[in-house]
Amino acid sequence: MKTQHFTLPVLFATLVSACAVGPVPEPAEEAGHTVELSDREAAWRAEALHWRARRLARLTEPYGWLSLVGLDFVDDGRWQIGTDAASDIVMPAGPEIWGDLIVEGTRARFEPATVEVSVDGRRGVAGLLVQPGRDDPVWVQAGDVRFQMIDRNGRLAVRTRWPRAESRTAFAGLDYFEFDPAWRVEARLDRHPPGTTLPIGSVLGDIIQEPNIGTVVFELGGQEFSLEAIAAEDDEELFFIFADRTTGRETYGAGRMLYAPMPGADNRTVLDFNRAYNPPCTFTEYSTCPLPPPENRLDVRVTAGEKDYAGERGYLQ
Repeated sequence: MKTQHFTLPVLFATLVSACAVGPVPEPAEEAGHTVELSDREAAWRAEALHWRARRLARLTEPYGWLSLVGLDFVDDGRWQIGTDAASDIVMPAGPEIWGDLIVEGTRARFEPATVEVSVDGRRGVAGLLVQPGRDDPVWVQAGDVRFQMIDRNGRLAVRTRWPRAESRTAFAGLDYFEFDPAWRVEARLDRHPPGTTLPIGSVLGDIIQEPNIGTVVFELGGQEFSLEAIAAEDDEELFFIFADRTTGRETYGAGRMLYAPMPGADNRTVLDFNRAYNPPCTFTEYSTCPLPPPENRLDVRVTAGEKDYAGERGYLQ
């Protein structure tokens, strides 16, 4: 039973086309000059730089996003895994035959063929890879290669990580627009009725209904803009996937992401676009990134945060 890694749907081209709009006049804060900062703004800048350092550390850790080397969707059946080219799912290193993956609906079990392979830390012992109620992944590992099962819209897939992945060993670093306090804006959350959801597409072509706590409204250059926030009432942060007039030009063609503090009783928060960052699919083809909803395509050049990746990219090469 042979499987193939998924490929990018054509919806990416649609997104890039929608974001590739004509040039607009740049606000003064986007003109490329060095911004003089007050003491408070300098503190904001220090916080943003600390955030960027932590992002880089998370991204480049041995089993971070850059270590992805495989994403294989599996249907019901028995799947042989190993470095043998005849295996149903081929690993980049480790024993010739790792063992068998048995899939039944949303259940998955792995039976190692050798003690070189561990399941959830137990060498040579079979185990369940999908455990309801468990948040941390169950790893199957041989040497420095490991994989886990992920569920994407009801379909199971084998996600493989390897610290020696070229996307990690040849990582070209991150590039940012200069910090500018003008892109740190106060915002108001207009809450939606409880239970409201927002349809979010992904690079797989799926549509997932995400919790949509409300609309965040803010001003830039005297104009009012808004973004739909992905979050539930008990979350600690608001999450945004957005595109703007830099998308597909200075910034990544499938949009960027941003977190903001969950508002309190006053429904106020701060959007710091200096912390806007690229999704994992910027760097690897083996991620399953969400795409900006139409409501979150800003008609303005957001010249803040992370720029497009200069190295070998995952999608939109």
